[in-house]
Amino acid sequence: MDWMLLPLKRYADFSGRSRRREYWMFQLFYGIVIAVLVGLAFLMGDPNSPATFPLILLGLFVLATIVPAIAVQVRRFHDQDKSGWFVLINFVPYVGGIVTFVFMVLPGTRGANRFGPDPIYGAAEVEQVFG
Repeated sequence: MDWMLLPLKRYADFSGRSRRREYWMFQLFYGIVIAVLVGLAFLMGDPNSPATFPLILLGLFVLATIVPAIAVQVRRFHDQDKSGWFVLINFVPYVGGIVTFVFMVLPGTRGANRFGPDPIYGAAEVEQVFG
């Protein structure tokens, strides 16, 4: 659960690096909350009146978590020694989401890079393990 909420603790922190576990656990948390709210909207709604309360909660959740979602993706690109501006690949029609998905699956660079120390291993541990 800590990994799911870590991006919320680092709300607008666009510096540093994030490991794959942090990114994917946050995406899992995001997906679960959205699925629950959409499910509530279907359960509470009837054909004559829209279920507005869960949909309002869904909108507020998305608005509240858009900044940490972008920030964790930027930090994930930093982990691969790429600029945070790579987030803009998401806006390329048809292939942008696929390319971003591939980047999010790839491992980060071992050891320190220009964005900070390795989030998995400390700088001293990397030197000992990988020479």
